[in-house]
Amino acid sequence: MREPIRLGTGIGWRPEIAEAVENLPGVDWVEAVAENLCPGHLPESLLRLRERGVTVVPHGVSLGLGGADRPDEARLTALAERAEALGSPLVTEHIAFVRAGGPLTASPLLEAGHLLPVPRTRDALRVLCENVRAAQAALPVPLAVENIAALVSWPGEEMTEGQFLYDLADRTGVRLLIDVANLHTNHVNRGEDPAEALGELPVEAIAYVHVAGGFERDGVWHDSHAHPVPRPVLDILADLASRVTPPGVLLERDENFPAPAELERELTSIRETLEKAEAPYRTTGRYGQRAAPDPHGDALADPDPHGDALADPDPDSDALADPDDSLASRQRVALAQAALLSALVAGTPAPEGFDRVRLGVQARALAAKRADVVAKVAPELPEILGDGYRPAFLAYARRHPMTGGYRRDALDFAGHLLLTGLPEGARARRLRAWRLERSGPAPLSERPVARLARATRRTLLRR
Repeated sequence: MREPIRLGTGIGWRPEIAEAVENLPGVDWVEAVAENLCPGHLPESLLRLRERGVTVVPHGVSLGLGGADRPDEARLTALAERAEALGSPLVTEHIAFVRAGGPLTASPLLEAGHLLPVPRTRDALRVLCENVRAAQAALPVPLAVENIAALVSWPGEEMTEGQFLYDLADRTGVRLLIDVANLHTNHVNRGEDPAEALGELPVEAIAYVHVAGGFERDGVWHDSHAHPVPRPVLDILADLASRVTPPGVLLERDENFPAPAELERELTSIRETLEKAEAPYRTTGRYGQRAAPDPHGDALADPDPHGDALADPDPDSDALADPDDSLASRQRVALAQAALLSALVAGTPAPEGFDRVRLGVQARALAAKRADVVAKVAPELPEILGDGYRPAFLAYARRHPMTGGYRRDALDFAGHLLLTGLPEGARARRLRAWRLERSGPAPLSERPVARLARATRRTLLRR
């Protein structure tokens, strides 16, 4: 396996903090959500960063490599275009599924609108490896995949997270994006030991590391990316850095953006954590505890007792040659994922073996996130509906699973309200005009005259 690219310390680029990111000292690279970028119209802020030599990495969130279906060719092409437009040295995605149903299950296709965990089974690993190979073949640069946070655990899992990630990297040669905040989330929510996961990882496969904040409520940790990085997450980062020098570390922040000075303090805290962790100590395997240095060993020794298993991935190592076996694995994974997603977004009974209380927490979290994202992609809706937007949308979401993207979801929600006679009067007229404008057969023109005409029409409708 080639040496990873040395990225340094970075921060997630978001439009809301674009100016702050440009002015933060010591930012070596940034990461941008791939689906929010248009290759032909990249944000000026990202272009300025590129001109300064700052590396930009596109981070995908909708490919669904852990899903039962093969990766969508259009999504892969879009991700490749963004990597080329940004001159990126790699692209990243998630070990997750984001949709389920469809032909493999002869059921409606459902969208989660969020990253959901893949069962750590041999079937799921086989499907994931096939999908990762397909993505690698379609992308012009190396791919790295990220472990995700989860509120629920799959029953009957056959591997730990570390074993699952090790086998994935071993069989495909894919690099790993290790999110230490997600390891902390899974420690709180699923009782998994981050030190154990780190001890099983192929650290030489790490492309870079994510650090982020969250909050705990009623014994559940929510990976919000909207709060300061807590000490336990920095402790896991220190544990990782004591085993290997991460090629890059990135601070994620997606909401509730603080002042630039606070972002700078968090980046400084990350750098200090990495510097202090260079001392040669070993972990005991117990989360949050460390033992004295081992006088008879090297703390950075090769963690792979079987040698350099990652040097030359074997495409036949998991017996993927039999297409019938592959299809059977996909069908089993498809049925399991469709049953879980249907319980979360369509109110069907919980699949056997799942914690129903946790499924309820996850279902409410998905609906809340869905309401938040729809409000971002269609800000006119909360403007038109006022305080009634959120309760109306949550009531709608309980009975109407998302079957397309968020923009489609916004249009469907507006159509539902109009069919049910809500809202009334001027708000109904504004909502009807907005939906008609957004659901036209062609994209809206961005010419100044057309934009002025739309703005004038909206003003007149408000009056």
